[in-house]
Amino acid sequence: MAKQLDGKRIIVTGGAQGIGEATVRAFAREGAQIYSFDLTEDAGTRVAEEATQEGPGTVTFRRTDIADKADTGAAFDEAVAALGGLDVLVNVAGLQRSSAAADITDELWETVYRVNVLGTIHTNQAAYHAMRPSGAGAIINFGSMSGFTSELTNAAYGSSKAAVHTWTRTVAREWGPDGIRVNAVLPYVNTPMFDKYRGSLTPEELAAYDAEIAKSIPLGGRFGDADKDLAPVLVFLAGDASHFITGQLLPVDGGLTSVR
Repeated sequence: MAKQLDGKRIIVTGGAQGIGEATVRAFAREGAQIYSFDLTEDAGTRVAEEATQEGPGTVTFRRTDIADKADTGAAFDEAVAALGGLDVLVNVAGLQRSSAAADITDELWETVYRVNVLGTIHTNQAAYHAMRPSGAGAIINFGSMSGFTSELTNAAYGSSKAAVHTWTRTVAREWGPDGIRVNAVLPYVNTPMFDKYRGSLTPEELAAYDAEIAKSIPLGGRFGDADKDLAPVLVFLAGDASHFITGQLLPVDGGLTSVR
């Protein structure tokens, strides 16, 4: 039986853990040829080897810093040459740092924005230049409901994701005539980064947060699972069935929010 991503040449950033790992494994199961980028070399290599062994797709890992434009460009050049082109980019890599708004330092702000905003720009630009000659391609960015709502101690991260939302909608319009579609998913799923955010809250704040989630998410009152709830959506957005969808911010959050 044909797989949904047979023959697709894909780059996934942040592929060593969490959502990125789930994406790499799901895409490999659907027959894609994947390059996985991350800063965490041991875990990234392990995930790539395991996903390749499971197959039928293959995964190659490369240590890459998407906040560094030169390193990102070199990584894309290597991957595109090895894959023979590029059909899909899934830019999962991101960084969350908690701080009360009044205490945010320039260093924290720059660190978050270099990964979340500049990293998105660097990877998207490189993908666009690789895809444009073929007149087709799909870019999937990662936004967040933090970019729409107020969250305690999360102003730097939330504002960086708001920037990703605007970037995604803008380049979708600019690059659509070249056959390249750009969308963003806004997931509410359990990840190591989310665990760190929860760990930054006081016991009182955490109890209030969990109580709010329990009553606000219609489908189960809980955060989703990256493998079960999110990966199939990413397979759809990477595949040909979503060929007429671009410029969208798609929540995958059990019904917590609606985005226009």
